[in-house]
Amino acid sequence: MARAGDRARPSLITEAQPRSPAAEAYRTLWTNIHFSGVDKPCRTIVFTSAAPGEGKTTSVANFGVVAAEAGARVCLIDSDLRRPALHRVFGLDNGRGLTTALLQNLPIADVAQATKTESLSVVTSGPLPPNPAELVGSRRMRDLLDSAETAFDLVLCDSPPVVAVADGIALSAQCDGVVLVVRAGTIAHEVIRRAADHIESVKGRILGVILNSVDLRRDSYYHYYRHYGRYYGTNGKQ
Repeated sequence: MARAGDRARPSLITEAQPRSPAAEAYRTLWTNIHFSGVDKPCRTIVFTSAAPGEGKTTSVANFGVVAAEAGARVCLIDSDLRRPALHRVFGLDNGRGLTTALLQNLPIADVAQATKTESLSVVTSGPLPPNPAELVGSRRMRDLLDSAETAFDLVLCDSPPVVAVADGIALSAQCDGVVLVVRAGTIAHEVIRRAADHIESVKGRILGVILNSVDLRRDSYYHYYRHYGRYYGTNGKQ
């Protein structure tokens, strides 16, 4: 039974409209990343953005669904230890998760939760710590990601915006690649450039950019996909 104050679980376009242009765009992204890594496979990928509210959580969730449907064993990790949201997207309990594994020295598989998509697991954030940037940038986080590669083919991390806080930058240095999510028409080019510079400064490998919330009707297509509300709002709501 839903509790008072609970938000409704947002639907994912790859589940709700699997034949839509938006869902197909995620499949294309998966194919491009999968085949571009023939010489250097990307097993751990960070999804981040330059600023709040650009749709990175929705993007990483949809990408995880299509990757799992393609046959990969996928683990989504909510490494946004400030404003976690993956537990709501998939309707999961957030009593234990990434912080539990980090603080109790547990393998990631011990806190991963199954989803209705076969081969897709989610590690929620767990209880929020006072030092998120320190935790995600720690050696223990690196060891956790390394060990996750033995249980999963692909590990996807949802990270805070790289310009807003340091967490995403630290995680970019820990993973094989980074996908930058940009909401069309809402952010200045120099801010996007600054985000890319932050990632490259720690030798992060930018795999590509998702241009989110693009209106493709002028090209006789559907709207790319709905934005599910501001991630970091001034009123504290996600």
